[in-house]
Amino acid sequence: MRDDGNGAATVIVAFVLGALTGAAVALLMAPAPGDEVRRLLAEKARDGREKANEAARQGREFINRQRETLSTAVERGREAYEQARSGAAPAPTPASPEDRL
Repeated sequence: MRDDGNGAATVIVAFVLGALTGAAVALLMAPAPGDEVRRLLAEKARDGREKANEAARQGREFINRQRETLSTAVERGREAYEQARSGAAPAPTPASPEDRL
């Protein structure tokens, strides 16, 4: 099974949507004048939009970091392949404790 990193973003979006839904239901069920309820709903909608925008920004940053990591790994893999193909000796790696025994 492959984990493509969307789990955290899905959880954040679900949490934000659940919070907004809960707030809307609570406001509609509470005894308050119509103008006040509409004002509160608009305020909560703005807050929700700001939180969703922040979650989307964080998701984009995460994806960009992962893309950079993947690009670096691919480039290093290409370099290692070219070294192996040309017969050049690969860079030495530190010995593990098991190799010393």
